[in-house]
Amino acid sequence: MYDFDYLYDTNEETTTRFVCFVGASLHRFDLAITNTNRFFGKKLITDLQSGRTAVIGPDDLQEEGYLEHVYKITEEEAVELTEFLSQIVGTINFTDI
Repeated sequence: MYDFDYLYDTNEETTTRFVCFVGASLHRFDLAITNTNRFFGKKLITDLQSGRTAVIGPDDLQEEGYLEHVYKITEEEAVELTEFLSQIVGTINFTDI
């Protein structure tokens, strides 16, 4: 049996919101938005169609080309996704300070 060097191994209660919407580009977004105490209050956003997941906060939404890169979507689709996510990501909480 192989011995692993664990960096962490924890369990946590989380909440997940499942949402589906279509923007003006007619791209359908099926998302799972997981709230967790990890990641300084950022959300774990999973695109259920592609399986791509990213940890996203308000700073990431301002990063040019970030959503296009992570979710492999067009610029127009990223604008729609940014508009939606900006309503739900909230602020970052630095709990370790």
